[in-house]
Amino acid sequence: MIEPTTPTGALRGAGSATGAPVGAPSFDLAATASAASPAVTEFEVVSTTGVPEVTAADEIAALVLAVEGVVQLHPGRFGEVATYLPGRRVAGVKLSEQAVEVHVVLAYDTPIRAVAQQIHAAVAAVVDVPVQVYVEDLAAARAA
Repeated sequence: MIEPTTPTGALRGAGSATGAPVGAPSFDLAATASAASPAVTEFEVVSTTGVPEVTAADEIAALVLAVEGVVQLHPGRFGEVATYLPGRRVAGVKLSEQAVEVHVVLAYDTPIRAVAQQIHAAVAAVVDVPVQVYVEDLAAARAA
């Protein structure tokens, strides 16, 4: 710990020989240099460009949206199904260490079970945890 010391023999407000105001605390740097300092933790810099990097949630969202019959990803009833990233979120994809949840809206004229199986196969190929596919709603097909 750095102990503050005050100059002795000087009047308050008169100034000191070092240029610091009298009465201002000064620090003994020689004593702090010899003290044991804690270990420094190193951090890895991910991106310094300010452009967000593509994440696993983004990749999974792209894979799911590429499956024919998927209209959009669904954020859940209250928007709770999402992967939260710095400054944004990927709605419809929820990643955890136990499973990956994918919530979708399918075109009303597609075979639901077959499309859900295609989504499951596409996502399961890129993750090592169980994949759960939820069909939340049906809608008109996307415009091509």
